[in-house]
Amino acid sequence: MTSRRSFLAGCAALSAAVATPELVRAAALDRVAHDWSLATRDVEADVARHAMTRFHGRAPRALEGTLFRNGPAKFRRPGGSATHWFDGDGLMRAFRIHDGQASLQARFADTPKRRHETALDAVVTPGFGTAGDARAQVGSSDDANAANTSVMAVGGKVWALWEGGSPLAMDTDTLATEGFVTLRDDLKGMPFQAHPRVDPRGTIWNVGTNGDMAVVWALEPDGGLIDARMLKLPRASYMHDFTATDRHLVFVLQPWVFARNTMPFSARLDWRPEMGTLVAVVDKDDLTRMRTYELPTFSHFHLGDAWEEADGTIRFDLPAGEDVQFAVDGARVLVEGRGQVPGAPSRLSMVTLRPDGRADLSRTEVTAEFVGADPRRRGLRRSLTVHVTGERGDRPLATGLAVHDWDAGRSDVFDFGDGHVVEEALFVPKPGRSAERDAWLVVPSINLTAARTELHVLDAARVSDGPVVSWRADVALPAGFHGTWKG
Repeated sequence: MTSRRSFLAGCAALSAAVATPELVRAAALDRVAHDWSLATRDVEADVARHAMTRFHGRAPRALEGTLFRNGPAKFRRPGGSATHWFDGDGLMRAFRIHDGQASLQARFADTPKRRHETALDAVVTPGFGTAGDARAQVGSSDDANAANTSVMAVGGKVWALWEGGSPLAMDTDTLATEGFVTLRDDLKGMPFQAHPRVDPRGTIWNVGTNGDMAVVWALEPDGGLIDARMLKLPRASYMHDFTATDRHLVFVLQPWVFARNTMPFSARLDWRPEMGTLVAVVDKDDLTRMRTYELPTFSHFHLGDAWEEADGTIRFDLPAGEDVQFAVDGARVLVEGRGQVPGAPSRLSMVTLRPDGRADLSRTEVTAEFVGADPRRRGLRRSLTVHVTGERGDRPLATGLAVHDWDAGRSDVFDFGDGHVVEEALFVPKPGRSAERDAWLVVPSINLTAARTELHVLDAARVSDGPVVSWRADVALPAGFHGTWKG
């Protein structure tokens, strides 16, 4: 059994090679005032593939594959800088695990935005929270595409995903950019959002939104287009994510609504809590068949996988927030790298939509973000949710991760301590096993004391035991957003 103390002792021992004795002592005591600004540091160049150093445990023998992750990594330039976390240039990371060893490679998405701003040595393109200026060259949505939010693996490629434009194809081995993906000539540049959903048959569903209009994408498992249809939503609200059962698409329409046409993007929106939250449930086979539900006001970025019970009841989980203060102001302070980050942490919650039209929101006291679940149960009933946790008002970003069991009503938690920023964790099923807990959790973190990126593997059945293996890279990369596992 691995204790938190032995894990931290391993961290401290390896830190001796890369940090001062004072920092090693602080790591062992786990009570140093840590510099969380590393979470939004600038990366100046691509990171060549290099072996990570194993400092704790041993890799499970059957764990083989690559964790691809995406996130912003270049915010500041002498002639002008991004002012919001969501607007940095996308950096694709590849954590490869093979034969008990791990390596890390990272490469910037070679977008028109990045090329133009590199030539100017200035961030000039408007984004989610960055106003930009007259030097921007934006003739289409993909001229502003930062390719910085998520990633999906299809057809032997990885696609870097944003919110407002096309997927960007990158080579799985070299991470070289191959170009924007056009799924059909008349759909060039249409938004393809950052959170596609895969149903039990392998069909990939996604949406792209503009106000109250959405394009609904259906793709083959290899990324080929099945269909793209237009859908009018009952409210024009900001929607970063959607969810789906095996038969329905589910759209949660928070009262953060479009009020004007301006830039940056977040300035278009007003928070109107008196409006409450709407949920639209749409039949995958017939988008004209829609029913709506009303819920109390909450904010959200991410939703968990939904499932549908025999009587038609739909359930899904999410991190529910009180307002949009973090999205508007907190993400700006993160890029500034100092000061109190406004916005209360979200709490893990469950939504229940009943066939008779009633809807319930049940909140736990567990702080949570970046919810995930067993990929073998996409669109199907499940009991477990993995999420990051530990964020506090005086300490931005997560310090631990947990698996919450909805049936038992309890969480299994491991906290790495304030010396870490813990990123999104993914379920990786154990080969030949089928139970929900028969999985590993693969999760990166930023070790703030050692100023290095780390990769950890935990057993989903024994999270509180801590990592079964941990590796450390030669560099510290900023916090990414989302990823995918390719075995």
